[in-house]
Amino acid sequence: MGMRRKGRELALQALYQIDVRGDDGAGALGLFWEHCEAPADSRTFGEELVGGVLEERTRIDELIASCSDNWRLGRLSHVDRNILRVGTYELLCRRDVPASVAIDEAIEIAKRFGSDESPTFVNGVLDHIAVAVGAKERTRAV
Repeated sequence: MGMRRKGRELALQALYQIDVRGDDGAGALGLFWEHCEAPADSRTFGEELVGGVLEERTRIDELIASCSDNWRLGRLSHVDRNILRVGTYELLCRRDVPASVAIDEAIEIAKRFGSDESPTFVNGVLDHIAVAVGAKERTRAV
């Protein structure tokens, strides 16, 4: 598994813990990172993703809600919601990640952590978001 994939999985797990605990402060994150065993580069990337998602969460959640037809954000599973948050953050803010890579990575993580329907759902929502924010044209790292 690549460094960035592992970082994305760590970000998902940290955001999941925040969601389940209902605590987006340092307490939940501190507890997660304290018990996290991962290579330093993966952890650093994961921390960047978590920080970015938390900083942009209102904007990210609005995009997810507007692009997931007939699904309120609160109805999504914790796993799917946080995979979408990480993917949306990458589409919005990570110019170094091509849109196709952000979407493909989210799909692969959904296959590992989500339900049988998660990969298709994540693909559809992130594809819609990529078009909405103009990230589809971003095909190579800048």
